[in-house]
Amino acid sequence: MKIIVPMAGRGSRLRPHTLTVPKPLIPVAGKPIVHRLVSDIAKVLDQDIEEIAFILGDPAFFGQDVVDDLEKLAKELGAKCSIYRQLDPKGTGHAIMCAKESLSGPAVIAYADTLIRADFNLDKTADSVIWTKKVTNPEAYGVVKLNEREEITELIEKPKTFVSDQAVIGIYYFKDLGVLRNELQYVLDNNILNGGEYQINDGIKRMMQNGKIFKTGAVDEWMDCGNKNVTVETNSRMLGFLKTDGEQLIHNSALMENSRIVEPCFIGENVVLKNSNIGPNVSIGSNTVVENSSIKNSLIQNQSKIHNADLDNAMIGNHVIFNGNFDTINIGDYSVVE
Repeated sequence: MKIIVPMAGRGSRLRPHTLTVPKPLIPVAGKPIVHRLVSDIAKVLDQDIEEIAFILGDPAFFGQDVVDDLEKLAKELGAKCSIYRQLDPKGTGHAIMCAKESLSGPAVIAYADTLIRADFNLDKTADSVIWTKKVTNPEAYGVVKLNEREEITELIEKPKTFVSDQAVIGIYYFKDLGVLRNELQYVLDNNILNGGEYQINDGIKRMMQNGKIFKTGAVDEWMDCGNKNVTVETNSRMLGFLKTDGEQLIHNSALMENSRIVEPCFIGENVVLKNSNIGPNVSIGSNTVVENSSIKNSLIQNQSKIHNADLDNAMIGNHVIFNGNFDTINIGDYSVVE
């Protein structure tokens, strides 16, 4: 089994945090988004992962430190790491085709801007499985249309009239990824564009037209990391799941002085808490110092210094110095607010 991860986008909706760190590498509940996504998919598949192919953008932004991090992730899962580049953002289908050499055999394609919780077996009778989540406002999503055999017959983007409440979340399984590769090659060769870009859906639709069977795989939870507010919410939800799973969330090296933690919280390595109340639903990255503060429902990254703060629904980057009386804030890396 392979996992293909297109992650070349700059994550503009999550700025300022993505000005210095690619969005898939921003930690949520103490672990980068792409690490959680790939690890959770591997857990659901319950199969040996042969290769993980990452499609990155410009090396000036997705540099060697990013490559090293992803190689380490693949190694931890016992998989070969392949790195490809999409230097020109021409759509989801184009991104996948940038990894053309790896597009064969059984594989999962997963876009690295979402997190999931799922527990199901892949339908071995299907040529492909599209993972979906039931939503209350399907008009805001791309949805699948099903026939009486629960097979996907159509993909419809933001339907104005009700078609289905099963939204496509951006994770796909293919029994033979080479079939999708061939159809996407046709899309590129014949310049089939949607919204001015080459889309994965056009390759999938050609597979359906040629008789390939598509089924749905429903996830229990689907969590977005698109902008600051939903990322903070995702952090809170993930902390709750990890606490239920019994995962250790408070590092043994964390130092507390006259402070209280209301779980669930992630407290990273060498964090120092002084005269502070932390939680619930707070993640604090390694080597960060928090003093004389009250923080809840917030996400703070590494090596920052927080003083005299009363924070709720805040997101603070790496190497930040914050000393002030603001509650809902969004501060990127290397910022100083005093």
